Amino acid sequence: MQQTETLTPPTCAFIGDAVSAAGFRLAGAAVHSPAQDDTVELFRRLRDHHELLVLSAGAARQIPDDLLQQAAEQGRPLVLVVPDAAGREQAPDLAARVRQRLGMSE
Repeated sequence: MQQTETLTPPTCAFIGDAVSAAGFRLAGAAVHSPAQDDTVELFRRLRDHHELLVLSAGAARQIPDDLLQQAAEQGRPLVLVVPDAAGREQAPDLAARVRQRLGMSE
């Protein structure tokens, strides 16, 4: 008798450009390439359903800093910002942001 597997929804979601989304789709993530006006609402909705949210740098720029900060402080889901596949937009320099918060930047 053949055993059937129950498919579970991806625990990782990607929000960003279509080219980058293609790679994340191959890795098994749920992918979303929303219109600019829909990015914030999509981010809020996906936070309740995934363990990891990966954002392209362009998508992250569309989300208010306080909302990203709140997500980072809650720790779940984990939020990761990555550069886009074409290299047009880079992820923020986290080391520089830490130095700035600690008062160590120039």
